[in-house]
Amino acid sequence: MGRKDKNWIMKRKRDPYYRLAKKLKYRSRAYFKLLQINEKFHFLKPKQAVLDLGCAPGGWMEAAKEIVGDQGLIVGIDLQKVKPFKDKNLIPIQGDFTKEKNLKKIKEILRERGREKFDVVISDASPNISGHWAVDHARSVELVKTALQIATEMLRKDGHFVAKVFYGDMVDELKNLAKKYFDKVYLTKPRASRKESSEIYLIAKRFKGKSWEEEDRIERDIKKEEDEELLIKKIKRMKECSNMQ
Repeated sequence: MGRKDKNWIMKRKRDPYYRLAKKLKYRSRAYFKLLQINEKFHFLKPKQAVLDLGCAPGGWMEAAKEIVGDQGLIVGIDLQKVKPFKDKNLIPIQGDFTKEKNLKKIKEILRERGREKFDVVISDASPNISGHWAVDHARSVELVKTALQIATEMLRKDGHFVAKVFYGDMVDELKNLAKKYFDKVYLTKPRASRKESSEIYLIAKRFKGKSWEEEDRIERDIKKEEDEELLIKKIKRMKECSNMQ
């Protein structure tokens, strides 16, 4: 283990929110970030349906459950496998939230629970970190744009969206994009965020119910279906040519 790794571990152990999360047996210190953001902006309420994009290891799902209660619903999705919860209304899914097939699974869960749309979409997801600030900032903004598009498809009118983004020169553009689809947009940094971290949170309140008008960032199933149809036609033509010879 290098000196940098040892310093990071020691710093984490001295972190009061890390220690508190361990003591209270929460899955991550991020638990406190969501509660602090909600304390200021009041987007989570009892009985709501919440979608958590990039939910591993489940800290935000736990925090959301504290507010929405047993009559609420929290669905999370992440590339990593998330350990199941004891509470039946916390449902983690392993998968890529940029793929339409996984979004369909989420919508099916909603229908099974007698709901049509989510009240809140949240995302504490981070991109793969390169170590180069400009690259990581750009990747973070692109990830939030994808989450924003998903929010426009999943939210009820007047629903809310909250997402982490690394601060930089592209944040104003992102904020303006969110304003196109939400009545009010804010930027904040909760107390539980480390001071040295560039992470901030975009809060978008009261979804206008407007359809996404930008570049489609979702990997659609229809393209695969079209590719399969083209392959079938190609095979048929090859067989026909073979029979004619």
